[in-house]
Amino acid sequence: MSESAENFTWLISNFVSEVPGVEHAIVVSSDGLLLTSSRDFAEQHAEQLAAIASGLQSLAEGTSKMFAKGDTEQLILRMQRGYLFVMSISDGSSLAVLTSGDADMKIVAYQMTLLVESAGHALTPQLRSQLREVMAP
Repeated sequence: MSESAENFTWLISNFVSEVPGVEHAIVVSSDGLLLTSSRDFAEQHAEQLAAIASGLQSLAEGTSKMFAKGDTEQLILRMQRGYLFVMSISDGSSLAVLTSGDADMKIVAYQMTLLVESAGHALTPQLRSQLREVMAP
């Protein structure tokens, strides 16, 4: 793995360990492929979450276009024991985050925004290609 790919993967894992209530995080390409996931997240679950996040993002984008509401910025799915946040990064890729039920939604959303704004530019086509190669079976 290249140094930039390692650094990007480290950023995602560090986000999980630093933000209270965050349990797992992944980055998904525009076509629904898992690019990276946080440490200790089973690959099978990470790939399933990638498909879910991609589908939700696609539905949200279609809805926002249909009703002329502008770009989709963030999705929040509230469940009995946690939340799923999905936020656009760049070029159709997304950051998806699973949290515990007691996570502070405002803090998670704010920290996701900071991560996307500070690291989103690093997700170049070259880096996405490197991450795909690493995740490929």
